[in-house]
Amino acid sequence: MKRILPLVVVSLCTIYTVKAQTTDTAKAIIHYKFSHLRDTTDRNKPYNENMILFLGKTSSAYKSYDRKMQDALVKKQIADQIAAQKGSGSLSIKVTNNSQATSTEYYSFPLQNKFVRKEKLITSYLIEEPMPVISWKISSDTASFGTLHCQKATAYFKGRNYTAWFCPDVPLHTGPWKLNGLPGLIVEAYDAKKEVVFKFDGMEEVKATNSVVNKADAPTVITPGGATVKMFGMDDSDTDPNVIALPVDAVKTTEKEFTNLKEAMRKDPQAFMQSAMAGSGMAMRPPGAMSESGAPNRTMKFQTNGNGPVINNPLELPEKK
Repeated sequence: MKRILPLVVVSLCTIYTVKAQTTDTAKAIIHYKFSHLRDTTDRNKPYNENMILFLGKTSSAYKSYDRKMQDALVKKQIADQIAAQKGSGSLSIKVTNNSQATSTEYYSFPLQNKFVRKEKLITSYLIEEPMPVISWKISSDTASFGTLHCQKATAYFKGRNYTAWFCPDVPLHTGPWKLNGLPGLIVEAYDAKKEVVFKFDGMEEVKATNSVVNKADAPTVITPGGATVKMFGMDDSDTDPNVIALPVDAVKTTEKEFTNLKEAMRKDPQAFMQSAMAGSGMAMRPPGAMSESGAPNRTMKFQTNGNGPVINNPLELPEKK
């Protein structure tokens, strides 16, 4: 389904500053091929996405690799359009994308017994959840994934019976999504019906870095030809991707409040965008209007198509009573 990304805000000469903070840094990255049968009426077309798990000394972050690539493509499209319209006296940005990569990210801080989900609705929202507790049963079965020697474990979690393969040689009690609590990294996992699969797709070591700065999920700024374009709703490519930290400017909210926000955006995306911009101290004028300085107004359009994918088989199912 084609969608027009609503993630561009145009303004002139805006400066964005963020606070630096000391954070955990990834020492290794695990790649997963994630598969989820969202629509049980069409079993031949499961949803697929490439995911990555950043492993630090005291924390981990699970994100969409496809989303990162999508954001990079969007930024290039915007920069190319700005360059092409240089000197025209107006600026109109339109970005199209066919990808449905998720923007949801999961952060685990075991030493603090803290688990946080980060969501995106133009700006970042943080929803803190209880650290998932899973009653694993470890068996003597073993298997190898690449160079990782793993052991089998099974458990019932979020309405599904999962099998997980964990590596005791990597003593981190974490894994993809919300799967955690085994005496070793969860390398691969799947439910009994293979409707949800986290398939191991490689592991890489992260080279040492001196970066301890988290740019707080700041909007990317592109300034060719004097125009400043701030892009909300995507990660900043200048941020060290190996830093594991929550954005300091994200809005803390509850599950109920976030559900209400999603509904408000669905009903009136244009008004939602204007509200988000107003919250950032910016304003959006209609096409053809003049700015306060009398210069032609840069314009943007915000629209969505369709109601999203059919999901009659959510990742988290009701628990057994």
